[in-house]
Amino acid sequence: MKILLSGTASDSHTWNLVYLELFLEELGHEVTALGPCVSPELLTAACRRHSPDVVVLSSVNGHGYRDGLAAVHRLRAKPATAGLPVVIGGKLGVAGCRQEAEVARLLGAGCDAVLADDDLDVLRDFLAARARSLATPDLAARTAAAQADVRADDRADTHADDRDQVPA
Repeated sequence: MKILLSGTASDSHTWNLVYLELFLEELGHEVTALGPCVSPELLTAACRRHSPDVVVLSSVNGHGYRDGLAAVHRLRAKPATAGLPVVIGGKLGVAGCRQEAEVARLLGAGCDAVLADDDLDVLRDFLAARARSLATPDLAARTAAAQADVRADDRADTHADDRDQVPA
């Protein structure tokens, strides 16, 4: 499964992202890691470019509730990313404990899961369930058709490049 992994806008920590990237790769996922301090606009653009199956957001500085809310609002506002599953986890608040009102706001805004900093088993289970849903025949057919369209576009681009290089 293709996962887009990102830090939140105000979070400059990288060790958590490296750890998560390795964890997700060990589970067999293809991971595109954007790094720390990713704005909602950059996240949305990266989702359009990479077409992930899931977005995983991580925060350790305690501003994940605020930053995650901005990110998920931006993703849900764009038709191309409105239905993309989003998981956020880590140290999301400065209080040091899970704040249920903030969790409810994130879920209400469109986050599919809000995890604590030690919920790797929950993340693993969420991703496994998502992978099973992607394996349905209808979705597999749509994915194959989309990939064929991309290949056709790539061939058209290649032929256009060839025409540009032919002497007149």
